[in-house]
Amino acid sequence: MKLPRITLLVTLALTAPAAAQLQITPPAATPSPSPAKPTEKPKEKPATKPHMITKKKEAAPAPKPSPSTSPSPPPAATVIPAPKTDNSNVDLVFGAYQRGQYKTAFELATARAQAGDPKAMTMLGELYSNAMGIKRDYAKAAEWYKRASDAGDREAMLALAMMRIAGRGGPVDKGEAVKLMASAAKLGEPKAAYNLALLYLDGQTLPQDVQRSAELLRQAADAGLPEAQYALATFYKEGTGVPKDPDKAVRLLQAASLADNVDAEVEYAIAMFNGTGTPKNQPAAVALLRKAARQNSAIAQNRLAWVLINGIGAPVDKVEGFKWHLVAKTGGKGDPELDKQLGDLPADDRAKAEAAAKKWLGTK
Repeated sequence: MKLPRITLLVTLALTAPAAAQLQITPPAATPSPSPAKPTEKPKEKPATKPHMITKKKEAAPAPKPSPSTSPSPPPAATVIPAPKTDNSNVDLVFGAYQRGQYKTAFELATARAQAGDPKAMTMLGELYSNAMGIKRDYAKAAEWYKRASDAGDREAMLALAMMRIAGRGGPVDKGEAVKLMASAAKLGEPKAAYNLALLYLDGQTLPQDVQRSAELLRQAADAGLPEAQYALATFYKEGTGVPKDPDKAVRLLQAASLADNVDAEVEYAIAMFNGTGTPKNQPAAVALLRKAARQNSAIAQNRLAWVLINGIGAPVDKVEGFKWHLVAKTGGKGDPELDKQLGDLPADDRAKAEAAAKKWLGTK
């Protein structure tokens, strides 16, 4: 059975690695715009490496880690306090945090936490963990997350679980991390369900159980988590833990794509281009490939290069197409066939494509 490879990483937001390349196949009457024949299997595995994630931090952009094939010490876990409640004092704490007024948030949260408010305790864990308005102190962050977890706060449970996996604020304790994730998942925290699914899929911290992994991914996907929707789409596409179902896979890709998951955008665009599990719509597919290409997906850049150079689903634009080919190449998605075609391009057009690629790369 083919299983998606995973890397256990804690990130501020799920940025799955590049989506697996799927072959864009042209209409039967048109020569293939790809080095592979339409009936050939793609060279790359369609499975990807999902990443363990925590609550998305809104105050700062998330870094994009490089995937690896084995667990490595992850960066600090990050958690957002729960959405605003009817408690005006909590609103003041959260509002200060959202505005980047971390010292004010710290002072207000301290008073509320001392009065027993678990959301304020979670906020203090966040501030201490990420050195926001206060010197970083993982031990104190873990202490506040623990107090909030004991009071039933599901986001604190997830944050503390990630700290236990990372060995921050205390020794590594994967057993406790699993218990905390399971508790948070039962309380409806989708990212806890997603991360727990990865542990069941990985088979290192927990015995491998792809059916249980699929169940947890479904829980997180139903809650609207794009990373889970994309991962579950891969399960349905490959028949991992669930029966193969291309239609469900495409629906999940569409949902994740609408939530701006770049890897889902790429695969959904290719599905629309080929009419796989969804009506064929090449103009819409090309528009989505453009979007993903501008978000630095090397696979989208490569696929967009093919359609522009060959004029399939979009007007021929060799300069723009070869620009994206050169950009994709710098992103690790080289293409010998396009290299050959670039060599046959008139010198003026080649110079324009190279200049456009340099301009794009210079702004990144």
